[in-house]
Amino acid sequence: MIVRHGNVEWAAKFCVTSGKEGKMSRIGKTPIEIKSGVEVVVTENSVEIKGPKGTLAQRIPEGIEVQKEDETIIVKRDNDLRETKALHGLIRSLVNNMVLGVTEGYQKQLELVGVGYRAQSKGSNALELQLGFSHPVQYSAPEGITLEVPSQTEINISGIDKQVVGQVAADIRALKKPEPYKGKGIRYVGERIIRKAGKTAK
Repeated sequence: MIVRHGNVEWAAKFCVTSGKEGKMSRIGKTPIEIKSGVEVVVTENSVEIKGPKGTLAQRIPEGIEVQKEDETIIVKRDNDLRETKALHGLIRSLVNNMVLGVTEGYQKQLELVGVGYRAQSKGSNALELQLGFSHPVQYSAPEGITLEVPSQTEINISGIDKQVVGQVAADIRALKKPEPYKGKGIRYVGERIIRKAGKTAK
């Protein structure tokens, strides 16, 4: 399966470089190790990474070049414009995440907190959730994502695309965000909820 990422130029606008003009550049210059079992295919405007867990592809924006040298991947830029520097570090990070994704994969864990709150698996990428509403909530993950329910209050999200795994976890959490008084809702495992004191009767 090939997962193609969308336009990445917009992301560069949100990279903080003020006062640290060389930071993204240093990230971009760091070679990426090609792990055992990984195949890299580089074209003029894209890079494709194949591994034991699947295949990912990334479009390369103008001004950035990706090269395969021996057992490493090198990301280069054509100029020193601020936006190009940001893209340089961004693309290097995305390609590195792809290599890790097709070899190790990514995982996020959620937990349900609340009386009667529970999750039930409806296949490898679908859930039915009881979240205190008058009806159960159905959720289906995009292709390439696996949802597991080790217990009624635990949800494991796994996949090869780091961005998609993170987005799915955020989407499920948003179905019932933890409330600040009793902490009921869906939270990341290990997430600390800042509590508010409840109102006291006069």
